[in-house]
Amino acid sequence: MIPDSDEKYSIHYGWVIIVLGFLVIFNALGLARFAYGVFIPGMQRGLALSYQQLGFIGTSNFAGYLFAVVVTPFLIRRFKHRATISAGLLLISLCMFVISRSSSFAMILILFTLVGVGSGLSNVSMMVLLPHWFHSQQRGKAAGIVCGGSGLGIIISGFLIPYLNRSLGLDGWRSGWLIFSGISLAVAAAVALFLRNTPAEMGLEPMGKVAPVATDRFKPRDDSGNGRLLLRLGILYLLFGVTFMVYGTFIVATMVKEFGFSEAKAGIYWSWVGFFSIFSGVVFGTISDRIGRKKGLALVFLVQAAANIMVGFDCGTTGIIVSVILFGVAFFAIPAIMAATVGDYLGISGAANAFVMITIFFAIGQTLGPGGAGMIAGMTGTFTTAFLLSALLTVAAAVLALSLPDPPEAS
Repeated sequence: MIPDSDEKYSIHYGWVIIVLGFLVIFNALGLARFAYGVFIPGMQRGLALSYQQLGFIGTSNFAGYLFAVVVTPFLIRRFKHRATISAGLLLISLCMFVISRSSSFAMILILFTLVGVGSGLSNVSMMVLLPHWFHSQQRGKAAGIVCGGSGLGIIISGFLIPYLNRSLGLDGWRSGWLIFSGISLAVAAAVALFLRNTPAEMGLEPMGKVAPVATDRFKPRDDSGNGRLLLRLGILYLLFGVTFMVYGTFIVATMVKEFGFSEAKAGIYWSWVGFFSIFSGVVFGTISDRIGRKKGLALVFLVQAAANIMVGFDCGTTGIIVSVILFGVAFFAIPAIMAATVGDYLGISGAANAFVMITIFFAIGQTLGPGGAGMIAGMTGTFTTAFLLSALLTVAAAVLALSLPDPPEAS
């Protein structure tokens, strides 16, 4: 019999997994992915890169990430979570170090593609590890805390990189990548030393208690039922990818060009998104633990719809402030709930492949969103139409979320 956690440890080791997960996502997404936009001004000045070249570099990161999403399940089966996550973070660290010393567009393009590979390996592996360590009633909260790492990365990069550019001039961006490389190496070492693939490795049970379930309420689905479920979850994640990237890409430009905000003021408002997003996953993840995944997903989509409506109907400065807060509060909630959802519906054994499948949908959505919004803005002369369309899509997503079936069982 596996002993309870309090027989061997005063604090369940699952909390160590949460801390490590927070650091992994902070590094793999907050620094290695979302920080790129802050680097753009310094890299453009220092390397005389065109906006087209900078756009290709950003796209290369998405390409590398998508490749990693596809191969991660095979690597997890072969090398397990700890080795896969550590390798991904080490790859990020090495590539960031070389980027800090590079002056060639082609070299940086290749390196940032590999950074995307490292991000995908570490992020996906970490998220599909969580169902191993947490029972259903704790998964939403655990994934929410872990996803908050991205918000901390946004805040740190938003303050650090402009400071380095002001202090060090044309080479400030190089110091930024070098610092991030050191952080990545430190996190990789922590994961290699302290992360464990399953609670059984430490003689523990997963954290939390199994909720009692009325056996006549749920019926197991066959493979075709799982396929339909994955398609619906994938569509939900695609809709999130589209609307999340529209807001994240164009809200600052909209504040400056259409609402007359200064760049400094718009930048401060955007930093609020990073601050509130730290709490988004844990707040809505915990709510979804209590009210169910489908209601939790629907609630987040409705909050995002409200954020887009505030911008689309030009509700003034107060409306922009409320919009930014709402978007920040909901920013990383969908990924957190999705990570818990696939574990609830498909179990630990099926979580990795399921999360990969829906993440491919998400990657497609975040690729289509900015391009589609740009085309709409080109035709209409404003981004507000795109925000209103995003609001419509998120309301549709909320309705689709509510139509999801109940999980077959608690685990």
